[in-house]
Amino acid sequence: MNVIFQAFFTSDFFGKLIFIGLFLLSGVTWVVLLQKFFQYRTVRKEANKLQALVAKAGSNVLSFDPSKIAPEELEKETTNPFLVILNSIKEKTVEILDKNHFFTLKNSLNKQESVFLSRADLEHLEARAQITLSNEAKRLEKNLFVLSTIAPLAPFVGLLGTVWGILVSLNEMQKEAVTHANAAVLSGLTTALATTVIGLLIAIPALISYNYLRNQLKDVCTDMEDFSSLLLSSIELQYRKVDIS
Repeated sequence: MNVIFQAFFTSDFFGKLIFIGLFLLSGVTWVVLLQKFFQYRTVRKEANKLQALVAKAGSNVLSFDPSKIAPEELEKETTNPFLVILNSIKEKTVEILDKNHFFTLKNSLNKQESVFLSRADLEHLEARAQITLSNEAKRLEKNLFVLSTIAPLAPFVGLLGTVWGILVSLNEMQKEAVTHANAAVLSGLTTALATTVIGLLIAIPALISYNYLRNQLKDVCTDMEDFSSLLLSSIELQYRKVDIS
Protein backbone atom coordinates (compact mmCIF):
# COMPACT_ATOMS: atom_id res chain seq x y z
CA MET A 1 0.00 0.00 0.00
CA ASN A 2 2.91 2.38 0.71
CA VAL A 3 4.04 1.96 -2.89
CA ILE A 4 0.60 2.92 -4.18
CA PHE A 5 0.37 6.01 -1.97
CA GLN A 6 3.90 6.98 -2.93
CA ALA A 7 2.95 6.66 -6.60
CA PHE A 8 -0.12 8.82 -5.94
CA PHE A 9 1.87 11.65 -4.32
CA THR A 10 4.61 11.62 -6.96
CA SER A 11 2.19 11.66 -9.92
CA ASP A 12 1.10 14.83 -11.72
CA PHE A 13 -2.36 16.42 -11.54
CA PHE A 14 -3.98 14.22 -14.19
CA GLY A 15 -2.35 11.14 -12.69
CA LYS A 16 -3.82 12.03 -9.30
CA LEU A 17 -7.26 12.33 -10.93
CA ILE A 18 -6.89 8.80 -12.31
CA PHE A 19 -5.92 7.52 -8.86
CA ILE A 20 -8.90 9.29 -7.27
CA GLY A 21 -11.22 7.82 -9.91
CA LEU A 22 -9.93 4.33 -9.14
CA PHE A 23 -10.32 4.87 -5.39
CA LEU A 24 -13.92 5.98 -5.95
CA LEU A 25 -14.64 2.94 -8.12
CA SER A 26 -13.20 0.71 -5.39
CA GLY A 27 -15.37 2.35 -2.73
CA VAL A 28 -18.53 2.05 -4.82
CA THR A 29 -17.74 -1.60 -5.58
CA TRP A 30 -17.47 -2.59 -1.94
CA VAL A 31 -20.50 -0.56 -0.86
CA VAL A 32 -22.73 -2.18 -3.50
CA LEU A 33 -21.21 -5.62 -2.92
CA LEU A 34 -21.82 -5.59 0.84
CA GLN A 35 -25.25 -3.95 0.56
CA LYS A 36 -26.55 -6.54 -1.92
CA PHE A 37 -24.92 -9.43 -0.07
CA PHE A 38 -26.59 -8.58 3.24
CA GLN A 39 -29.87 -7.72 1.50
CA TYR A 40 -30.11 -11.12 -0.21
CA ARG A 41 -29.03 -12.96 2.93
CA THR A 42 -31.67 -11.17 5.02
CA VAL A 43 -34.38 -11.78 2.43
CA ARG A 44 -33.67 -15.51 2.26
CA LYS A 45 -33.51 -15.80 6.04
CA GLU A 46 -36.88 -14.08 6.47
CA ALA A 47 -38.34 -16.04 3.55
CA ASN A 48 -37.54 -19.39 5.15
CA LYS A 49 -39.39 -18.40 8.33
CA LEU A 50 -42.35 -17.00 6.42
CA GLN A 51 -42.65 -20.03 4.14
CA ALA A 52 -42.65 -22.33 7.15
CA LEU A 53 -45.45 -20.31 8.79
CA VAL A 54 -47.53 -20.23 5.60
CA ALA A 55 -47.08 -23.97 5.09
CA LYS A 56 -48.21 -24.52 8.68
CA ALA A 57 -51.30 -22.37 8.06
CA GLY A 58 -52.30 -24.76 5.25
CA SER A 59 -55.36 -23.65 3.28
CA ASN A 60 -56.05 -20.85 5.76
CA VAL A 61 -53.84 -18.40 3.89
CA LEU A 62 -56.26 -15.46 4.11
CA SER A 63 -56.43 -15.76 7.87
CA PHE A 64 -52.64 -16.00 8.18
CA ASP A 65 -51.31 -13.17 10.34
CA PRO A 66 -47.76 -11.97 9.57
CA SER A 67 -47.59 -10.58 13.13
CA LYS A 68 -46.58 -14.08 14.17
CA ILE A 69 -43.16 -13.18 12.86
CA ALA A 70 -40.73 -11.54 15.27
CA PRO A 71 -41.43 -7.79 15.69
CA GLU A 72 -37.96 -6.81 14.51
CA GLU A 73 -38.65 -8.55 11.20
CA LEU A 74 -42.09 -6.99 10.87
CA GLU A 75 -40.40 -3.60 10.65
CA LYS A 76 -38.96 -4.81 7.34
CA GLU A 77 -42.37 -5.76 5.96
CA THR A 78 -42.25 -3.17 3.19
CA THR A 79 -38.80 -4.36 2.07
CA ASN A 80 -39.35 -8.10 2.39
CA PRO A 81 -40.50 -9.26 -1.08
CA PHE A 82 -42.14 -12.39 0.31
CA LEU A 83 -44.37 -10.35 2.62
CA VAL A 84 -45.14 -7.99 -0.27
CA ILE A 85 -46.23 -10.97 -2.39
CA LEU A 86 -48.32 -12.39 0.45
CA ASN A 87 -50.07 -9.09 1.15
CA SER A 88 -50.66 -8.42 -2.55
CA ILE A 89 -52.27 -11.81 -3.18
CA LYS A 90 -54.31 -11.63 0.02
CA GLU A 91 -55.54 -8.14 -0.79
CA LYS A 92 -56.61 -9.09 -4.32
CA THR A 93 -58.24 -12.33 -3.15
CA VAL A 94 -60.30 -10.54 -0.51
CA GLU A 95 -61.33 -7.94 -3.08
CA ILE A 96 -62.55 -10.61 -5.53
CA LEU A 97 -64.30 -12.60 -2.80
CA ASP A 98 -66.11 -9.49 -1.58
CA LYS A 99 -67.26 -8.78 -5.13
CA ASN A 100 -68.45 -12.37 -5.62
CA HIS A 101 -70.15 -12.32 -2.23
CA PHE A 102 -72.06 -9.17 -3.18
CA PHE A 103 -73.37 -10.66 -6.43
CA THR A 104 -74.14 -14.00 -4.73
CA LEU A 105 -76.35 -12.25 -2.15
CA LYS A 106 -77.97 -10.15 -4.87
CA ASN A 107 -78.92 -13.20 -6.92
CA SER A 108 -79.78 -15.57 -4.10
CA LEU A 109 -82.12 -15.59 -1.12
CA ASN A 110 -79.80 -17.89 0.80
CA LYS A 111 -77.45 -15.63 2.78
CA GLN A 112 -75.39 -18.64 3.89
CA GLU A 113 -74.45 -19.66 0.37
CA SER A 114 -70.72 -20.18 -0.03
CA VAL A 115 -68.60 -17.87 -2.14
CA PHE A 116 -66.21 -19.36 -4.71
CA LEU A 117 -63.52 -18.22 -7.10
CA SER A 118 -64.08 -18.85 -10.78
CA ARG A 119 -61.36 -19.89 -13.22
CA ALA A 120 -61.24 -16.28 -14.47
CA ASP A 121 -60.79 -15.09 -10.87
CA LEU A 122 -57.90 -17.51 -10.35
CA GLU A 123 -56.25 -16.37 -13.58
CA HIS A 124 -56.63 -12.78 -12.41
CA LEU A 125 -54.87 -13.69 -9.16
CA GLU A 126 -52.06 -15.37 -11.08
CA ALA A 127 -51.60 -12.23 -13.20
CA ARG A 128 -51.48 -10.08 -10.07
CA ALA A 129 -48.90 -12.43 -8.56
CA GLN A 130 -46.72 -12.26 -11.70
CA ILE A 131 -46.81 -8.46 -11.70
CA THR A 132 -45.80 -8.38 -8.04
CA LEU A 133 -43.03 -10.90 -8.65
CA SER A 134 -41.69 -8.83 -11.54
CA ASN A 135 -41.71 -5.63 -9.50
CA GLU A 136 -39.96 -7.25 -6.55
CA ALA A 137 -37.34 -8.86 -8.80
CA LYS A 138 -36.58 -5.45 -10.31
CA ARG A 139 -36.26 -3.95 -6.83
CA LEU A 140 -33.87 -6.70 -5.71
CA GLU A 141 -31.81 -6.24 -8.87
CA LYS A 142 -31.48 -2.49 -8.32
CA ASN A 143 -27.86 -1.23 -8.35
CA LEU A 144 -26.51 -4.68 -9.27
CA PHE A 145 -25.60 -3.32 -12.70
CA VAL A 146 -22.98 -1.15 -10.99
CA LEU A 147 -20.75 -4.19 -10.42
CA SER A 148 -21.13 -5.40 -14.00
CA THR A 149 -20.17 -1.91 -15.18
CA ILE A 150 -17.17 -1.47 -12.88
CA ALA A 151 -15.72 -4.93 -13.67
CA PRO A 152 -14.73 -4.00 -17.26
CA LEU A 153 -14.34 -0.27 -16.56
CA ALA A 154 -11.69 -0.44 -13.82
CA PRO A 155 -8.99 -2.11 -15.98
CA PHE A 156 -9.54 0.50 -18.68
CA VAL A 157 -9.09 3.31 -16.16
CA GLY A 158 -5.96 1.53 -14.94
CA LEU A 159 -4.78 1.24 -18.53
CA LEU A 160 -5.33 4.97 -18.97
CA GLY A 161 -3.04 5.54 -15.97
CA THR A 162 -0.50 3.18 -17.49
CA VAL A 163 -0.41 5.01 -20.81
CA TRP A 164 -0.36 8.38 -19.11
CA GLY A 165 2.50 7.38 -16.81
CA ILE A 166 4.61 6.17 -19.73
CA LEU A 167 3.78 9.32 -21.70
CA VAL A 168 4.86 11.48 -18.77
CA SER A 169 8.11 9.50 -18.46
CA LEU A 170 8.99 9.94 -22.12
CA ASN A 171 8.17 13.62 -21.97
CA GLU A 172 10.36 14.13 -18.89
CA MET A 173 13.21 12.22 -20.53
CA GLN A 174 13.19 14.73 -23.36
CA LYS A 175 13.20 17.76 -21.09
CA GLU A 176 15.47 16.65 -18.23
CA ALA A 177 19.21 16.18 -18.30
CA VAL A 178 20.62 12.66 -18.51
CA THR A 179 21.38 12.61 -14.77
CA HIS A 180 17.72 13.22 -13.96
CA ALA A 181 16.32 10.92 -16.65
CA ASN A 182 16.29 7.80 -14.50
CA ALA A 183 14.29 9.48 -11.73
CA ALA A 184 11.76 10.80 -14.24
CA VAL A 185 11.34 7.38 -15.85
CA LEU A 186 10.93 5.62 -12.52
CA SER A 187 8.31 8.13 -11.36
CA GLY A 188 6.26 7.66 -14.51
CA LEU A 189 6.58 3.88 -14.49
CA THR A 190 5.52 3.76 -10.83
CA THR A 191 2.36 5.66 -11.69
CA ALA A 192 1.73 3.42 -14.70
CA LEU A 193 2.13 0.14 -12.84
CA ALA A 194 0.29 1.30 -9.71
CA THR A 195 -2.83 2.30 -11.66
CA THR A 196 -2.77 -1.04 -13.50
CA VAL A 197 -2.59 -2.97 -10.24
CA ILE A 198 -5.42 -0.94 -8.65
CA GLY A 199 -7.60 -1.41 -11.73
CA LEU A 200 -7.16 -5.19 -11.58
CA LEU A 201 -7.73 -5.26 -7.80
CA ILE A 202 -11.05 -3.53 -8.39
CA ALA A 203 -12.14 -5.53 -11.43
CA ILE A 204 -11.48 -9.01 -10.03
CA PRO A 205 -13.70 -8.77 -6.89
CA ALA A 206 -16.32 -6.82 -8.86
CA LEU A 207 -16.59 -9.58 -11.47
CA ILE A 208 -16.61 -12.41 -8.94
CA SER A 209 -19.15 -10.71 -6.68
CA TYR A 210 -21.42 -9.82 -9.62
CA ASN A 211 -21.60 -13.44 -10.77
CA TYR A 212 -22.15 -14.62 -7.19
CA LEU A 213 -24.89 -12.06 -6.50
CA ARG A 214 -26.60 -12.81 -9.83
CA ASN A 215 -26.78 -16.44 -8.80
CA GLN A 216 -28.15 -15.46 -5.38
CA LEU A 217 -30.77 -13.25 -7.04
CA LYS A 218 -31.79 -16.11 -9.31
CA ASP A 219 -32.28 -18.36 -6.27
CA VAL A 220 -34.33 -15.68 -4.49
CA CYS A 221 -36.55 -15.20 -7.57
CA THR A 222 -37.07 -18.97 -7.78
CA ASP A 223 -38.05 -19.02 -4.11
CA MET A 224 -40.49 -16.15 -4.70
CA GLU A 225 -42.10 -18.04 -7.59
CA ASP A 226 -42.44 -21.17 -5.43
CA PHE A 227 -43.90 -19.11 -2.59
CA SER A 228 -46.39 -17.47 -4.93
CA SER A 229 -47.42 -20.86 -6.33
CA LEU A 230 -47.90 -22.16 -2.79
CA LEU A 231 -50.20 -19.26 -1.92
CA LEU A 232 -52.22 -19.54 -5.13
CA SER A 233 -52.64 -23.29 -4.82
CA SER A 234 -53.78 -22.93 -1.20
CA ILE A 235 -56.34 -20.28 -2.18
CA GLU A 236 -57.54 -22.35 -5.13
CA LEU A 237 -57.90 -25.42 -2.93
CA GLN A 238 -60.05 -23.47 -0.46
CA TYR A 239 -62.21 -21.37 -2.78
CA ARG A 240 -62.43 -23.15 -6.14
CA LYS A 241 -65.88 -24.47 -6.91
CA VAL A 242 -65.76 -28.20 -7.63
CA ASP A 243 -67.76 -29.28 -10.64
CA ILE A 244 -69.70 -32.43 -9.85
CA SER A 245 -71.16 -34.09 -12.93
